[in-house]
Amino acid sequence: MADEQAFDLDKLRELIALMDEHGLSEVSLTKGDQAWKVRKDSGDSIQMVPAANATDTAAPAGSAPVQAAPPTIDSPVVGTFYSAPTPDDPAFVKVGQAVSADTIVCIVEAMKVFNQIPAEMAGTIAEVLVNNGDAVEYGQPLFRIQPG
Repeated sequence: MADEQAFDLDKLRELIALMDEHGLSEVSLTKGDQAWKVRKDSGDSIQMVPAANATDTAAPAGSAPVQAAPPTIDSPVVGTFYSAPTPDDPAFVKVGQAVSADTIVCIVEAMKVFNQIPAEMAGTIAEVLVNNGDAVEYGQPLFRIQPG
């Protein structure tokens, strides 16, 4: 029978503190057949949502500590994603480019307001997760970033 105990609240608080300390925005946890994802949005609120069924990915008992998912730069608003200031300009950032916390990585247009989105962390752009002109949701990951 599967372990029916919930995650330890004190351990969850420690995990959130570690996320803050290391600038992580998302962590996935697996325990037995339970899987959880903890995600911080840019407003520092915490979401804990059930992840997919973990029976195929459950770690064996006594395995190494849970690895954090690569951090992402998320959309702070619902709108349209633009990778460059104008269609004729180059993209703000490219995969492999180093960024600082104040580097503008894209624009999200919301109700005719063009919001410049900063990286909010130092690192290297590892992946662009949306296409130019795509509609994006609040909290949707736009870029995956390798901290550094």
